[in-house]
Amino acid sequence: MRKLLLLSNSVLHGSGYLEYAKDYVIEFFSKNGVKEILFVPYANPFSQEKYTEKVRSELNKWGYIVKGLNEADDPHSAINQAQCIFIGGGNTFLLLKLLQEKQLIEAIRNRVLNDGIPYMGSSAGTNVATVSISTTNDMPIVHCQSLEALSLVPFNINPHYLDSDPTSRHMGETRETRISEYHALTGTPPVLGLREGSFLHVRGDVATLGGLSAARLFVRGKPCEEHPVGSDLSFLFNLVDSA
Repeated sequence: MRKLLLLSNSVLHGSGYLEYAKDYVIEFFSKNGVKEILFVPYANPFSQEKYTEKVRSELNKWGYIVKGLNEADDPHSAINQAQCIFIGGGNTFLLLKLLQEKQLIEAIRNRVLNDGIPYMGSSAGTNVATVSISTTNDMPIVHCQSLEALSLVPFNINPHYLDSDPTSRHMGETRETRISEYHALTGTPPVLGLREGSFLHVRGDVATLGGLSAARLFVRGKPCEEHPVGSDLSFLFNLVDSA
């Protein structure tokens, strides 16, 4: 049974790393018996070592042991022995490229979907948990083999979703417009716009919106919908493109 905590972001304005989500994260780990976390820092283009140390420093304070996948001599073995996988934010294209090059996609998917180990993602780590990274906000600073991701859920997510500002003089495309462009193509899955401070908790085929903000759901051929915190979004596992 899949056990996922998909965070829109790791840092909320005015707070520290994962501070806004601390209670949710601890509850998620505790309910799943997690004591040790395998952290994947591949989305960081500057220093995977420093990124791992940052996460380790914070989660150690909460009582958890953190091992970095970048520190493992054999990444496949590390994944196969992991009690929990946490993929952090950064650049989604770089993250997916490294997962593909190291041939870790199937290994992670197998551990999460077949072995049932908990998975937590934030930002880019949430993007790669979905069908594809087509709805990321990041720049394609590297070339991936494809945009297909882990497919731990059968839909896409847009982390850091921003609402249109009617008072803005900016004439570029809004986030809503960008997602509509994605849905102009046939066969594109629903996209859940997660505003900052929100997350999706998935247990099996039950998905619940949590955190501090409502989410916006985009389904091809249908008007977008607002879903308040606490909403049951389990129906996302059964939606098909009928437009």
